Amino acid sequence: MPEYGRALLFDIDGTLADTDALHLKAFNQVFAPHGHEFDRDRASKELMGFSNTSISERFLPGHSPERQVAIMAEKEEAFRKLALGQIKPLAGLMKLLALADRADVPMVAVTNAPRLNAELILSGLGIMERFKAVIIGDELPHGKPHPMPYLEGLRAVRASPGHSLAFEDSRSGVQSAAAAGIATIGIRTSLGHGDLVAAGAVCTASAFDDPELVRLVAEAMGW
Repeated sequence: MPEYGRALLFDIDGTLADTDALHLKAFNQVFAPHGHEFDRDRASKELMGFSNTSISERFLPGHSPERQVAIMAEKEEAFRKLALGQIKPLAGLMKLLALADRADVPMVAVTNAPRLNAELILSGLGIMERFKAVIIGDELPHGKPHPMPYLEGLRAVRASPGHSLAFEDSRSGVQSAAAAGIATIGIRTSLGHGDLVAAGAVCTASAFDDPELVRLVAEAMGW
């Protein structure tokens, strides 16, 4: 691999698999007793793509930091129970990963989700071993929308932002990848084209089998 080569960087939730409905259900189970209920539209604006720390600070300000962490852990446990056996890849994902493997293009997962969730989804899809690194926003000084998670992802595989592509479904995720200098394709699982482009996406697609996405990736990766 060249010293600063190409890479494909993927968000996990809502990008590799459409898990937003499961997260919404888990949030409502755990947050309703604390006075918060979310519909899909509100969740896409205020929850999806944000770190647990920022969510708990915003919606649980009356609780101690320790209690905030405990409530978020309860939500993530609820999500993992709901998600068990329910994880399915977005259309076209497996073909894209196989193309990247054949071309020796490294792949990195970049997420604000806890590591247990990330590993549950990647192993549930059967693709854990295909990712050279799994970057967790909450394990860094800054999560998304800060560029640090994507910069760490690039560093892990010695890739150049100008020769790489990112795939994201949330505003904070698109902002993070774009701020790291990576051309970012917005995946329309929870947000529309306009919202994703406004956040910095170069284009959007409904899934990985979208002809425009397939064309752009082939052009950028040289296959």
